[in-house]
Amino acid sequence: MKLFNSFSKIVLVVEYDGRSYYGFQWQANLPTIQAELEGAIRKVTGESSRVIAASRTDTGVHARGQVVSFRTRSVLPPQTFVRALNYYLPRDIAIKGACKVDMDFNVRRDAMSREYEYYILNSITRSPLFEGFAYFVPGKLNIRAMNKACKFIEGEHDFASFAAVLGELRSTVRNVYHARVTKEDELVTYHMTANSFLPHQVRNTVGLLIRVGLGKVELDEFSQILEAKVLGTAGPTAPPYGLCLTKVNYPKDLELAA
Repeated sequence: MKLFNSFSKIVLVVEYDGRSYYGFQWQANLPTIQAELEGAIRKVTGESSRVIAASRTDTGVHARGQVVSFRTRSVLPPQTFVRALNYYLPRDIAIKGACKVDMDFNVRRDAMSREYEYYILNSITRSPLFEGFAYFVPGKLNIRAMNKACKFIEGEHDFASFAAVLGELRSTVRNVYHARVTKEDELVTYHMTANSFLPHQVRNTVGLLIRVGLGKVELDEFSQILEAKVLGTAGPTAPPYGLCLTKVNYPKDLELAA
């Protein structure tokens, strides 16, 4: 028998393989991360709780550090939520930690920044082990040139050229705190941290950086595309399976129980 009290708010850190899902956000008759989380919460608590995410990942995008919250009357401790939810969740979604927060805490608005990584397999041959998690680019990439291009996008800019669609967004200005390309053996990783992101911003940035790395776009062209502020100018859009939400940062670290 479950005991209940007034509402409290629980925050979860979630890891998932996004290949089988149509993004995070709930969609009618389609598998989504949000639907799976809400279904598991319902089985654990008996409640229909709406899950709010810090970053709405797109179809096929992965996460190691997605942060979500939900309200509940259950008095189960955070560590019990971790074990119970993982029991009901499919194997490609896992709760990595949980904590109780103040009711006015907002996982989206209170986030200072989000960190994403994009993985590129820069190899002569494809790799079955990286399939579905890294974009295969056989042409040799000039990492130095790609990092020079990264310097153009650090700081506060109007990133309209790197957006696919705007929807209800009022501003295309974002602050990129960090942009860097690293390489270890055949794995190239693009690291990007910003206050928030426009739709497809990271994947469009990666698409353009790959063209820079292959010598198809010069650095001055990269700068001109940024300054153009014309929707959809950057790209082509890199495929979603190479992208991973790695961390969401808050003014105070979450005190997670696992």
